[in-house]
Amino acid sequence: MKRVLIVSPHFPPINSPDHQRVRMSLPYYRACGWEPIVLCVTDDQVDGVREPELERTIPGEIKIFRAGALPLRWLRQLGVRNIGLRCWLHFFFAGARLIRREKIDLVFFSNTQFVTFPLGRLWRAWLGTPYVFDMQDPWRTDYYERAGSRRPPGGWKYQLARFMAWLLEGWSFHRVAAVMSVSPSYLDDLRRRYANFASVPTAVIGFGATRNDITIARALPSPSVRYERQRGEIHLLYTGASGPVMPHSLTVLFDGLRLYREKNPEGARRLRFHFFGTSYVASGQGRNSVVPVAEACGVADQVDEIPHRLGHLECIRLQLEADILLLPGSSDLAYSPSKIYPYFLTDRPILAVVFRGSVLERLVQELSCAFTVATTEHGPKAEAHAALAKFFDLVLAGLPAGSLPKRDQSYFAKHFLAESLTRAQAALFDRALEHEVQSA
Repeated sequence: MKRVLIVSPHFPPINSPDHQRVRMSLPYYRACGWEPIVLCVTDDQVDGVREPELERTIPGEIKIFRAGALPLRWLRQLGVRNIGLRCWLHFFFAGARLIRREKIDLVFFSNTQFVTFPLGRLWRAWLGTPYVFDMQDPWRTDYYERAGSRRPPGGWKYQLARFMAWLLEGWSFHRVAAVMSVSPSYLDDLRRRYANFASVPTAVIGFGATRNDITIARALPSPSVRYERQRGEIHLLYTGASGPVMPHSLTVLFDGLRLYREKNPEGARRLRFHFFGTSYVASGQGRNSVVPVAEACGVADQVDEIPHRLGHLECIRLQLEADILLLPGSSDLAYSPSKIYPYFLTDRPILAVVFRGSVLERLVQELSCAFTVATTEHGPKAEAHAALAKFFDLVLAGLPAGSLPKRDQSYFAKHFLAESLTRAQAALFDRALEHEVQSA
């Protein structure tokens, strides 16, 4: 059986979005002809939210090797918290040892700590092992340079990350054996930037979801984060980060609520909106990013927010208890939100506010899983507000039969269940090895 070394600095019990693909795929790699071996950082060196329950989703036979990192207490005063930078040297030597000792056939970088990606080319030059990249986000992006975009976050840190991306991306991709991406747009950008990329095997493979997470979440104790239910109230829930590219869709949603409230104040006030886990920081450290948008729209009395990060399984438990799940889109049209897949498996009604031409709009249409309100970033919003009013009427009427699209369960199982997506990954791994032989 071929062996793949998976480089993922974050790993359970740390809760982080960028290890979810690996975590969900681990039970299925062996059936596809690949034995996975994971290289991650020891959890006591990672500054993140811990979710011990996630370890229950990892098969016991998986080999997991944990490397160290430069202590955060040393570097925090310099403003350096990035785990990719702190673990880089440790990973360089630990990965080399594993490649030789475990007779690794392929290295797979599945994370968003892009500074670790150059290790692939270094190991290939030293040990001859081909490598594959997983583009969960774009490494280089011009989003904040586009007309009308907000100022980039992070100050000098953003500028440093941008410089490193410019310096290292092309060098790292020069000898890559294959690339997978959650969005076709990321692959198109790479083809435009690098002529050699045209011959590299690629695949668009989403994150997907696993029914095992739903089963484990149902068995968890009641979540510590809850909301009070009053008679007749209808609770709409969003779980997950609210980044700087989301306020456009939130403004459409809250303006639509304000307009609906003017026409139907008694009915509208039954609607309660909850946004939980909207930042990536630990409890007590986050700042609201959604409530200020609601305040600007005049509906903050119907919106509450918990800004600190919540556990993945805890979020699923909350989703299972909600009346409606909210899916606000991003003005970054290439954005592919992974939360849509566990949303689908909870079987709860979904309201999606999407941007026309976005990856999210296409996903919602393909899955036929949500009442969809389409809008644009700069155009008129009257059509979107009217669609929201229609949805609120349906919700207050109890969502009569036929008011929501029928979900395409067979399409989801084929394209977005973890079992199917792991088979697609393994097929790309095989193509990567073939490409390596042909280009030798």
